[in-house]
Amino acid sequence: MATFVLPNSDPAITVSLTPDLSREQLLSFTAFKIWVETLQNSLRLQRLNSHAFQSAPYILRSIDVQAVDFFGGGKRLGFVKLTAEVSNDHGEKLPGSVLLRGGSVAMMLILQPDDILVSSEVDKYAILALQPRIPAGSLSFPELPAGMLDDSGTFSGAAAKEIAEETGLEVQASELINMTELALSHVDNEEKLQNGVYPSPGGCDEFIPIFLWQRRIPRRQLKDWQGKLTGLRSEGEKITLKLTRLEELWKSGGRDGKTLAAWALYEGLRKDGKI
Repeated sequence: MATFVLPNSDPAITVSLTPDLSREQLLSFTAFKIWVETLQNSLRLQRLNSHAFQSAPYILRSIDVQAVDFFGGGKRLGFVKLTAEVSNDHGEKLPGSVLLRGGSVAMMLILQPDDILVSSEVDKYAILALQPRIPAGSLSFPELPAGMLDDSGTFSGAAAKEIAEETGLEVQASELINMTELALSHVDNEEKLQNGVYPSPGGCDEFIPIFLWQRRIPRRQLKDWQGKLTGLRSEGEKITLKLTRLEELWKSGGRDGKTLAAWALYEGLRKDGKI
């Protein structure tokens, strides 16, 4: 098993690698870099007299990489499973089992007939994606479309491709409202956490900024899509779309943390007059 000392660590932090992972691959993995930087910043805050752990501070002592998954035919590091030993001098430890996968983005896509007042919430519909999610044991999991913003600022990924194919809609960065960033703009962030929702912080580093995108379209077009975007899949089709009334979104997507977070952000920001 190969080991190395994490650069610029004091005291020295030993990192143990799996045989299929190199030092360079791990150190260049964005998710690992963000996680280490964030954790070390949070640990430094223990020096403050006001910190709850100031009298017996915790230290990151070692990192043991247990498994990795590569994407793209083995060219791109995708997931890293590790354990981090974080303990104080009294022998007390903090849970340190971590799955690193990094951030993604989720889109709350809302459509409304253009014959309705702009200020009205009447006849608004949201788009859900239904697709296989093996970790959840599902072959048709209803969720808010998720993916990434590519280098050109366009929403991309499997869900975005399906939306473009079925509706012709392409989501541009200039049309997005970052609801997570708006909601957190006045919230203390001494620990320098990411501006995103953390769906499972007890075991995974994943953070998801949730964006809002609204489009007014002809009522006839919306009716056509209502008949087309029903969530029913053709044979062999892996992903499909479903239009659901906005007021029913919290139920239709109730198993999806992204959907519930988006619903809460939308309602809260709307009541605060921020969207």
